[in-house]
Amino acid sequence: MNCATNPASQPEAPGPWLAAPVLRPRLALLVLAVLAGCAPAPGALAQNGFPSFRNLAKKVVPSVVSIAVTESAAAAAADQGGDGTTDDGQPLPRDGHQKVFGAGSGFIVDPSGIIVTNDHVVDGASKITVSLSDGTQLPARVLGFDQLTDIAVIKVSPQAPLPAVQWGDSRAVEVGDWILVAGNPFGLGSSVTAGIISARGRDIMSGPFDDFLQLDAPINPGNSGGPAFDMTGHVIGVNTAIISPTGGSVGIGFAIPSEIVQNVVEQIEKHGHLDRGWLGVGVADDEEATTDGVRVTTVEPGGPAAHAGIRAGDRILAVNGRRVDTALALIRAVAEIHPNRHAQLTVLRHGSKITAEIVVGLRPVTEAQ
Repeated sequence: MNCATNPASQPEAPGPWLAAPVLRPRLALLVLAVLAGCAPAPGALAQNGFPSFRNLAKKVVPSVVSIAVTESAAAAAADQGGDGTTDDGQPLPRDGHQKVFGAGSGFIVDPSGIIVTNDHVVDGASKITVSLSDGTQLPARVLGFDQLTDIAVIKVSPQAPLPAVQWGDSRAVEVGDWILVAGNPFGLGSSVTAGIISARGRDIMSGPFDDFLQLDAPINPGNSGGPAFDMTGHVIGVNTAIISPTGGSVGIGFAIPSEIVQNVVEQIEKHGHLDRGWLGVGVADDEEATTDGVRVTTVEPGGPAAHAGIRAGDRILAVNGRRVDTALALIRAVAEIHPNRHAQLTVLRHGSKITAEIVVGLRPVTEAQ
């Protein structure tokens, strides 16, 4: 709220239904002191009293790109489960050699042309074209992707260094903080919207690593893969999903926190893929359990847990000393351990704690744990 009033917006005199306030001298001085104390820094607020994002937008928009993809109609049909329609419900061409088009967003993380987007934006693409904020179009290739977090890294070859974003710390943002969302809604080109972080740690049942920031900001189809910035211009999330009964924005979107994205991107840049740890167990949460830990329901024969002597009915309390109270927490803790490395599991069996040494395996793509 702007502490200063705009004389031009005030009525010349109060009407009979609105009496002008009368302040005692001391109270008037107090009010003036409060008003003076909350005066914003020059240029921080727009003239109408609301925050202006113009300087922030000028700073970050050059690092945001629009992504156009081309894929075969047959591949698009497979992506849609074979129902013969695109994401927006339009019928696909019957000739599998014809092409369909899609659009999304991304952002530059390295001046050499490395760009982050969603995996679902470029999945199955036979051709990827990146449009920079100045209108320059460049072909792109996929460096790597991670389906479980819906992150992909693509690369363009610019003639000159590109403006790149800086990562922010998503752990530092709180509910109620302002955010600026940038992207390419409906394929219209560069666009920004503003809102707040309305919740943290959202699980929308899209995968085992759901830990989304909920954003109350207009996010539409085409914004996927675009960044969410804090007020310093640092990326604190990647827009990936919306809740929408109609297909358009209803004001609720979800972003992958930067603390997750940054690690995934670094691994893809180094290795072209992301390897995650795996125990080879089925686990479950007991909603009414009086005992800590996560219950083991099944053990994969020949898997890492089986070799370590883990049994169905055991309760896993901690991984390398890190307490785990839910199945999701266990999956995440193990996934962060590089395959073939040793780990210690603290296990509760028949009321007694034991320590199991385990060689973590490589997580298969189709496995849930």
